[in-house]
Amino acid sequence: MSSDSILKDKLGGSHTTVIGGRTGKKILRIISQHPNIKRIIPSIISVRGKSASGGRLTAKILRPDSRGNLRLLLSQGTSSQEIRLVTNVGSLEEGEKLMDELNAMLS
Repeated sequence: MSSDSILKDKLGGSHTTVIGGRTGKKILRIISQHPNIKRIIPSIISVRGKSASGGRLTAKILRPDSRGNLRLLLSQGTSSQEIRLVTNVGSLEEGEKLMDELNAMLS
């Protein structure tokens, strides 16, 4: 199964627009290949007043909730987007391990 079809199977929600164009999709493709990621749900794109990183796309996995689900924060220029990562781990501790693994994959 190709990485594109894995991503297509796991990507869902009310819309599938991701900031960062090809680079943003590449990040989601990498994350979708992890066996503990069940679903990737993009949220709305928000715009801030000032650009902290110029035009560069940055990605960071944020702390898990009590069930081990994660959030991915994508930022580019003045735009940012939070993407929910539904996992098959069941606890905060397992979610923290997964967060560390995914951040290592992204760096």
